[in-house]
Amino acid sequence: MGRDNYSYQKYQKELSRKKKAEEKKQKKLEKKSADAVIDPGQVVPESGV
Repeated sequence: MGRDNYSYQKYQKELSRKKKAEEKKQKKLEKKSADAVIDPGQVVPESGV
């Protein structure tokens, strides 16, 4: 029976986590920039009025 390489598995899991976080970050930036381009003249109502 072979020995499991836990450090490699941990490394792969960490890479996967970082990749997923980076994709999420890019998606948020794309959405934010798309919203700004689509509605540049939209008036934001003031709160408390």
